[in-house]
Amino acid sequence: MSEENGRDRRARQTALRWQSQAVLLAFVPFAGTWVFLQMGQAWTDPMLWQATAISAGLAVLVYATRAATLGAALTGAIFCAALYLQTPGLRTALWPLLALLLLTFAATRFGRRRKEALGIAEARRGRTASQVAANLGVAVLAGIPLSAAHIFSPVAFGGREAMTAMLAAMAEATADTVSSELGQVLGGEPRLITTLHLVPAGTDGAVSLTGTLCGSAAAAVVIVMGWAVLPLSHIDATVAFGCGIAGTLVDSLLGAIPERRGWLNNDAVNALSTLAAAVLAAWVARFV
Repeated sequence: MSEENGRDRRARQTALRWQSQAVLLAFVPFAGTWVFLQMGQAWTDPMLWQATAISAGLAVLVYATRAATLGAALTGAIFCAALYLQTPGLRTALWPLLALLLLTFAATRFGRRRKEALGIAEARRGRTASQVAANLGVAVLAGIPLSAAHIFSPVAFGGREAMTAMLAAMAEATADTVSSELGQVLGGEPRLITTLHLVPAGTDGAVSLTGTLCGSAAAAVVIVMGWAVLPLSHIDATVAFGCGIAGTLVDSLLGAIPERRGWLNNDAVNALSTLAAAVLAAWVARFV
């Protein structure tokens, strides 16, 4: 990506900053309110203190390693608490979340000098709150009883459809980040998904074989981790994996068309892609 194209892309993202704020408002207040209500109902429950300790520890870790800004670390703490309260104990959704964080962190740091030379590296201050919300908000929403029942699944909370949707959203977020970050370094010149024309690395909607394979492998790690700890069958895990990969296709199409035309910014694209993966997974899980 040329320096001029990089400036144009940043200018478009700035003009659409309101969409990032909308993503934050769509997920963070809802998740935060639900966590607050859970803690208010039984504040003496050890599970609540465990959620608080784990969330606080994660926030400090990601901020100390400059993996995220302070706002992003606090947003992640809220999401972490919500996921733990939904799936408490050792067999918790925090394990696939941890796999997601480690894989995306490593992929983002890999080949940083080359990405900086191309003008496509992530800011050194780390991910922002809106980026965290765009990538993890849907997974959190899928496990909250009210939202899961009305958006992802017609069954009561705790059903396999909601859990499958949660895992599919995590798999999509992982695959999207890893495929993009590693594809820019290892994949050579990618192709635009809509035309298959060669385009510069970092172009919205561009894909490469190497990046796709790396992203799929990373998604598989998250799926296996989730399958090992969550009450899901191997069929559910397969559905979550397939729908997570399908979500990355949605992400590429949204990047190639509305994002390149300046209609959507990256946070909106990521939120819609994880939502597509989760809804598709919940729907497919009803019939298998």
